[in-house]
Amino acid sequence: MSFRVYFVTPDGVSDELVMAAVRGGATAVQLRDKQAEDAAMIAQARRLRALLAPLGVPLIVNDRLAVALAARADGLHIGQSDGDPLRMRAALGPVAILGLSIETAAQLAALPPGAVDYLGVGPVRATATKPDHAAPLGMDGLAPIVRAAPVPAVAIGGVGAPDIPELKQMGCAGIAVVSAIASAPDPEAAARDLAQTWSHA
Repeated sequence: MSFRVYFVTPDGVSDELVMAAVRGGATAVQLRDKQAEDAAMIAQARRLRALLAPLGVPLIVNDRLAVALAARADGLHIGQSDGDPLRMRAALGPVAILGLSIETAAQLAALPPGAVDYLGVGPVRATATKPDHAAPLGMDGLAPIVRAAPVPAVAIGGVGAPDIPELKQMGCAGIAVVSAIASAPDPEAAARDLAQTWSHA
């Protein structure tokens, strides 16, 4: 799985917006919708997986284990309050992708060995996308967590194309964005800018 440009969807995202991001170069998609009912989210996840699978782009469901299983998504991403990673791994099976949000070095130190496939580390900066986020790490706080991570680490939270050279140099596997793509006048072009910047950094 490539995490270079990881598109995390806003609530109520359309299938077309997701596909525009992928056409531009998004290499992974996380379906995140805090408002949708499970049934609606399952239906959308099934549609998106059918569209993304032939392109080799994995679909990860945020938080909702039942949705990920019912939709046969490629994986699940959980936060610190969403359950035990080992229990999630047991429910998903060994093949599915499992990601975990990490906000502090202490959380990284408590990570059960072999439980997850990647980490979403942040927020790097304050962001309106997630008002209840933890204290921003900044680049100085992000770097030691990324370097110590036993699995690929993806930077998230207020980051964009100008940050990519520094993120790549410190060892990040990719950049996860919401509004940098979803709120752009041309989401496909925004994703392409991120992908090309990553390739040339």
